[in-house]
Amino acid sequence: MEKLYLAGSSTWTINSSLGNGSLRPENLSAGRNSSADPLKRNEDMAKVEVTVLCLILFLALTGNLCVLLAIHTTRHKHSRMYFFMKHLSIADLVVAIFQVLPQLIWDITFRFYGPDFLCRLIKYLQVVGMFASTYMLLLMSLDRCLAICQPLRSLHRRADRVSVLLTWLLCLLVSIPQIHIFSLRDVGNGVYDCWADFIQPWGPKAYVTWITLMVYIIPVLMLSICYGLISFKIWQNVKLKTAHGPSVALGSGSRSGMVFARVSSTRLISKAKIRTVKMTFIIVLAFIVCWTPFFFVQMWSVW
Repeated sequence: MEKLYLAGSSTWTINSSLGNGSLRPENLSAGRNSSADPLKRNEDMAKVEVTVLCLILFLALTGNLCVLLAIHTTRHKHSRMYFFMKHLSIADLVVAIFQVLPQLIWDITFRFYGPDFLCRLIKYLQVVGMFASTYMLLLMSLDRCLAICQPLRSLHRRADRVSVLLTWLLCLLVSIPQIHIFSLRDVGNGVYDCWADFIQPWGPKAYVTWITLMVYIIPVLMLSICYGLISFKIWQNVKLKTAHGPSVALGSGSRSGMVFARVSSTRLISKAKIRTVKMTFIIVLAFIVCWTPFFFVQMWSVW
């Protein structure tokens, strides 16, 4: 049996040799070779985890609530960019409320005190939040890529709503396996906890690899393609502006000036769009920096 649980915005993978809330082996039990007593944990590590989760919960709640408040009060709140940002903040709040908060309570109590239904529901919602946060960021980046590379084919408001709705539905669907993987199980001596039971030896490898592909590798590849295309278009934009700069200054009322005006309306990129691209790029960069060490360790631990 292996225990996998979500801590913060992460999916911690803990072998049966490790207790809840600990990332290191404890005392060896007499009945198993090279395995720790699942009924014990490292209390010092648990205190560190509780402190970190409290900080993450505070920052996630205050930060995203401030973003939602700022979007609600701005006069541009109906723009497409703010629409995607609103749903990205909502997805991050789902992570905070249904992922970080339950894990914080779980770390404090050490054991999961609740019925089997609640165990499966919490595990399901934890992964829903993780998928939603990732794919809302991906959807926002795809929107910026479309706005920069094909401005005349930008999506309408109705299409934006449909794409966001489909993204939420996708996250709800791909998280369904959690309901079947996790359940309330006897971990020894009549003690029950919310654990996952995998087919050995490939079960844990398949699970962690699937999560890594869906939450990290595939989104990062798509984000890289998006911002590669955006960078190429911006480079073309700078080159075009440099090439036509003198002609615009000399012939704003001439035929060449009108031709350039038509070209600039379709090919040149506004400063506002570039600012939004910079903002989303910083968010994507933070996503990659924060997730890379975690998924590297996860894949290394199971493979």
